[in-house]
Amino acid sequence: MPVLRCTTVVDAPRRLVAGLLRDAEAAREALARAGHDFTSSVRLLVPGDEAVLVARIVPGVRLGFRTRILRISPDGMTSVLVAGPARALTHTTTLAEDGRGTRLVDEIAWTSPLGALGRIADAVLVRRLIRDVLDARSAAFAERAAALAGGRVVVATALVRDRTVLAARRSYPPELAGRWELPGGGVEPGETEPAAVARECREELASDVVAGERLGTDLMVSGAVLRVWSAAQVPGDAEPQALEHLEIRWVGAAELATLGWVEADRAAVADLQRLLGEQPD
Repeated sequence: MPVLRCTTVVDAPRRLVAGLLRDAEAAREALARAGHDFTSSVRLLVPGDEAVLVARIVPGVRLGFRTRILRISPDGMTSVLVAGPARALTHTTTLAEDGRGTRLVDEIAWTSPLGALGRIADAVLVRRLIRDVLDARSAAFAERAAALAGGRVVVATALVRDRTVLAARRSYPPELAGRWELPGGGVEPGETEPAAVARECREELASDVVAGERLGTDLMVSGAVLRVWSAAQVPGDAEPQALEHLEIRWVGAAELATLGWVEADRAAVADLQRLLGEQPD
């Protein structure tokens, strides 16, 4: 089985690079640079989601590959081929802190379907194709990371109590009304993210909370970066109120995946399940 390993460094924090890995918009831009097409029904990929790559092998010849995401975390991502010209293909990306930013290591292993002819194609075409795709992705990631650096940050609050998390049902805008989200909002100039978590919960829930730790990857939303924080109510605080939402609800791990989340918060469901002590499927 041929294996190709490539290493690059992106001048950005690891959670941001992990967020770019799952961002279908970033993948589409990167692959377009190399002459390929990438499509997905969602922007922020989660385990179980599928995406389609139509690769330009040579001028006038294109092949389609459909992949499924198996794992996404701040440490990287793994996907596998579910349909395409190869018999098998696994792509694992590992992320680690580096003095220059984030070290990104790609390992792609595949099995060609054509025996000796397939091995020749691997040597002549496939390795070059993969390297071109990965080089284009690295360049796109570096540009996006630079554009996001110092930009707008939004916090979302995973407020936990008795192995449940608080979900809030949006009242506006019309295209999002009725969908569920984690309470939160934009970080103001000079404000820390934990302070923004506490302020937003006071404004939206009339609740005093203390931020805990960051969860999962950064999440790309409308030109901003969304970061999810765990939080707990201050002891003795009153029951949260739905001041800006249609309703609020304490949700257990088993119910999390059944809610109609806004897209960004859908991407955090697996992290919420882990936070509540349940491993996602």
